[in-house]
Amino acid sequence: MLMAVLAVFSGDMPVSHAQSVQQTTQQTVRGKIRDGKNVSLPGVTVVLKGTTKGTVTDEKGNFTLSGVEPNSVLVIQFIGYETQEYPLNGASSVTITLKETESQLDEYVVTGYGVTKKVTKTGSVSTVKGEEIKQAPTVNVSNALVGRVSGLMALNNSGEPGYDGSRILIRGRSTFNNSDPLVVIDGIPRDGFQRLNPNDIENISVLKDASAAIFGSRAANGVILITTKRGKTGKPTLSYSFNQAFTQPTRIPEMADAPTYARIVNEINVNAGGTAPFTDQDIQKFASGSDPWTHPNTDWVGEVVKPLSSQNRHDLSLRGGSDKFIYFVSLGTLFQDGIFKESATKYRQHNVRINLDANVNKYFTVRLDVAGRLEDRNFPPRSAGSIFRALLRGRPTEAAVWPNGLPGPDIEYGDNPVVTSTNAIGYQKDKTYILNSNLGAVLYIPQVEGLFLDANFALDQSFNFNKRFIKPWTLYSFNGFDQNGQPKVSGSNRGVSAPELEEWFNQGQNITLNGKINYIRAFGKHNVGGIVAIERSEQRGDAAWLKRKYYLSGSVDQINAGSNDEKDNSGSGFEYARLNYFGRFSYNYSEKYLFDFNWRYDGSQNFPEGRRFGFFPGVSAGWVLSSEPFWKSTFGSTMDYFKIRASYGQMGNDLIKAFQYVQTYNIIANGPVFGGTPNSAINPSTIPNPFITWERSNNTDIALETKLFNGLIGLEAEFFFTHRKDILAPRQASIPLYTGMTLPDENIGEVKNKGVDLHITHKRTVNKFTYEIVANISHAKNKIVNWDEAPNTPEWQKVTGKQIGAPLYYRAIGIFRDADHVNSYPHVGGARPGDIIFEDLPTKDGKGDGVINDLDRMRIDRSEYPTWNYGLTLAANYRNFDVTMLWQGATGSSQYIRTESGLIGNFPMKIANDRWTTDNLDASMPRPYDRDREYWVSRPNSFWFWNTDYLRLKTVELGYTIPERLRKRAGIEDLRIYVSGQNLITFDKVKIFDPESPSGSGQFYPQTRIFNVGLNLTF
Repeated sequence: MLMAVLAVFSGDMPVSHAQSVQQTTQQTVRGKIRDGKNVSLPGVTVVLKGTTKGTVTDEKGNFTLSGVEPNSVLVIQFIGYETQEYPLNGASSVTITLKETESQLDEYVVTGYGVTKKVTKTGSVSTVKGEEIKQAPTVNVSNALVGRVSGLMALNNSGEPGYDGSRILIRGRSTFNNSDPLVVIDGIPRDGFQRLNPNDIENISVLKDASAAIFGSRAANGVILITTKRGKTGKPTLSYSFNQAFTQPTRIPEMADAPTYARIVNEINVNAGGTAPFTDQDIQKFASGSDPWTHPNTDWVGEVVKPLSSQNRHDLSLRGGSDKFIYFVSLGTLFQDGIFKESATKYRQHNVRINLDANVNKYFTVRLDVAGRLEDRNFPPRSAGSIFRALLRGRPTEAAVWPNGLPGPDIEYGDNPVVTSTNAIGYQKDKTYILNSNLGAVLYIPQVEGLFLDANFALDQSFNFNKRFIKPWTLYSFNGFDQNGQPKVSGSNRGVSAPELEEWFNQGQNITLNGKINYIRAFGKHNVGGIVAIERSEQRGDAAWLKRKYYLSGSVDQINAGSNDEKDNSGSGFEYARLNYFGRFSYNYSEKYLFDFNWRYDGSQNFPEGRRFGFFPGVSAGWVLSSEPFWKSTFGSTMDYFKIRASYGQMGNDLIKAFQYVQTYNIIANGPVFGGTPNSAINPSTIPNPFITWERSNNTDIALETKLFNGLIGLEAEFFFTHRKDILAPRQASIPLYTGMTLPDENIGEVKNKGVDLHITHKRTVNKFTYEIVANISHAKNKIVNWDEAPNTPEWQKVTGKQIGAPLYYRAIGIFRDADHVNSYPHVGGARPGDIIFEDLPTKDGKGDGVINDLDRMRIDRSEYPTWNYGLTLAANYRNFDVTMLWQGATGSSQYIRTESGLIGNFPMKIANDRWTTDNLDASMPRPYDRDREYWVSRPNSFWFWNTDYLRLKTVELGYTIPERLRKRAGIEDLRIYVSGQNLITFDKVKIFDPESPSGSGQFYPQTRIFNVGLNLTF
């Protein structure tokens, strides 16, 4: 049965084997019934269609029927498998493969290079179905996983079309370096899973413990396995889906209006010893809007960001096949518009997938997968960060657009986001073409049941062409009124003096070859399986960059039309290779006593000879106690299933800068001068480290799985402990800066990470009403055990013992109310009422030293990464209606949030409304500041380190399936319409920005909320 599931998920197995022999008279038919993995099935019922004549297969899966007409049809039935009708077409000897039913498939999970029954899995593997991913109306797969998988953390820092993916971590962070998990798509490690078509995905599995050891040096951060859909036997099924969505930012800060900002500017100037630039009359005019030319009240966000933006998707797929050939073909296209008015920011994607499986004969099957994708990104030449920096800094006392419709002056450097967010300043076109392919074959060894060989040749090719054309743009300044009282404006060019063009070209290729010997067999109650394999991969690529300036016209945007003056170009290339050997041995007795051993002998060119290969083992075991005779008599149906399991494995992480073990050199353009002309020169870059090696992660996992009350409640609880050693880091703290040395990475870091994962389910059907509750709770917190500390670092400032990324800040304990308050507590020189109070840390005898200095900084044990993650899915069906709701939350994280405000730009209204003034001594916010001119702004402190815990209504979907009687009249197999939403409601304490926003001053493209309507149509 296990083999049949692999046939569906991987397509490596045949659908049916048959040898045809044409007959014209009654004959004796001999046959064999197997599952998709070539394992014999005893006890299968075989009946001649339209008669009562039949038989069952023996212990070896064989059957014999005599007196059979050549054109008879066999009907094959077996519990857990789809009923199959098999036309003989004259054949007297047949071999038939049965497919497991969909409900049976739900009892399996995909693991590294195979599948296993849920009841026999010994590792920590979480699975989410493709149907669940489709419920989220996002175009990026990574944004649909959070809250659905225990142990998985996803941080979405941007909603910019084309760059709106989430950073994914599995069980938190255990290294200072790259923490990205390995992604494997249809058995091949590949990038780009975020841009997969959700409608093409069958399921996603997440390997979190020693089960990932089979991926060796790339598995320390966990592994995400993605399986795409394959064909099915039966009549062709044509499916079409469409959704139309409208998006808007989840949150953009409400900025101060002109009267408020004018008062703030007055306060800043007066506090600095100057005079107030705005009179009461000025402030009244800002408020009334009576003179928009001289006293505008500009809402910069409203001038630049539109209320709703468009997003849509079309997908078409064809799925079907016969006993010899199955296929899945899909086409898809999507579009995302930016949130700006007259937006230059847009993203288009077109994708195609063809998954084919063919049975050449009863011993040989082949598989061909081809997937292509065009990612078409369009932006203005100014980055999203630059646009939002100008947007939030925009002074409401200055015009974004003059009353006559012309754009107002710039914030600085030509940045008026009303213009720079459009194509008026040029464009940047970024097109990426991706082709993923895989040719696989499976050879069954005759006369050796359960033994087969399979091999894959995968070729992935990508091309990227990026073109950035920037040209001058015109902004207008107000020059007073003429003699008739009419406003005068004058325009001037901004940005660049003449058009400029840059072009990038990148191409990359990845070739993967692997071959495996597989064996799976049951000997009575003893079930064994094994894999031994070899895999080689090569990556290579090239890049080129060209630039020309001083174009005579903005109408010609080709590289040859630019000036020869100051033209520039560069290029580079890379080549990497990997070689590894891996395998697995599995054993279980009666699906009760379970054992798995995974291993990989892995080689990477990132390390020197002698240290290039490493061995990574993983062992896991389980015991299904509920299968013991005493269990049912003791617990009955109260606890009808109970399993304990444990695993230990060692994995590696080689995601580091390459060639650190050899002396490398940089080529510099302005080297020695000969004859008055600078010449190119070669300089050494970093000191090599010939002893560099892997990061090693030792993972321990202990878990229990149980079902209560006849499966009404399910619980899976896991405790994990990760000990990461030999983490690569430079000795940047203990070596003085004055040495001028650029140090290499060394294997000096050590981190421990531990936590728990909980997965709780409850499902029930009452008459025609079915509901389901699924809860995920995950906790992961790391602690640095060893790190390069500067000598004589005080204990309260050490990184060791704290989380990765724990910052060093002054601890803010309030705001000085008045002069007496300032004088009553140690303070920084020049402190005044309205300033933030820095705590005088108790450094000696539990008391402070009466001075605020660098010793009063403390290491705060929080970071931008949550330590707790939650997900709650509520789903229900009643007749033809269905509804799904996903709540998702995270706690334990903080972000440093402080806007770039003052005379340089505006303040968020949340800060402005409750700022300290002489009339508001108990304010929650300090007095107005100008950029970083105050000590409590220029010195990082905990006042700005905001708690970013949140609870979010992540996804809601309400659907209605058209009744079957109406569908049949129209010749439709299935028709469902639905409405859905993403990121609809958020509860948090930040209020200014989205709680998942990156640290900083809001200079980023915000996350998006999505409102969506769609339909699924099947013929």
